[in-house]
Amino acid sequence: MAGTERRIRDPERKERILAAAAELIARHGYLGVNLTDIGSAAGIVGSGVYRHFDNKGAILVALFDRVVDRLIVDAEDALRTSETPETTLAALVRGQIRFTIGERALCQVYLQEARNLPEQDSRRLRWKQRHYIDLWQEVLVSVRDDLTPPEAQVLVHAAISAVHSSLRYRNHLSEPEMARFLERVACSMLGIEPLPGQDDAVAPARLRVDPLVG
Repeated sequence: MAGTERRIRDPERKERILAAAAELIARHGYLGVNLTDIGSAAGIVGSGVYRHFDNKGAILVALFDRVVDRLIVDAEDALRTSETPETTLAALVRGQIRFTIGERALCQVYLQEARNLPEQDSRRLRWKQRHYIDLWQEVLVSVRDDLTPPEAQVLVHAAISAVHSSLRYRNHLSEPEMARFLERVACSMLGIEPLPGQDDAVAPARLRVDPLVG
């Protein structure tokens, strides 16, 4: 019976649940949203959410996994495909900006709701987050031989935090303008030049089905 239930689950419905949850939690906070709210926003009854998630906490964990897994995949792709350490680092900056602007609600949840994660999942996700930062740090040290590893770590966190700062307020820049400005700022902090074609810094897609997230 359990196998039959898994076969009839609709991945598009699961995606709608995650998208609805990200928007609602970003707007009202994790504690201000319940499964009925999420189901209604996703166009299904609240009980239908249980076909995909055991509880609200499982939804929050899935959203966090979505963020970290996507960023790690993008970072590892930049490491494989960029020709030099400088262009790799610039690609990491652009990838962070594309994701942050393209998935604003999801990233707001990621920044604001870590305290509501179950402890076991919180530890697991912290390990993934450290891995992501380490990828940046290793590239930066290879580009900037004037930096010690601790100094490189500070700069990486500062550059990513500069990108994330755009999530904390509403501004009067368009998304392309914001992307170009953030790219210049973050690259300047790291001591590198942005990639050419800065209009590509804006991601056209929103929350999408990702095979890394169960």
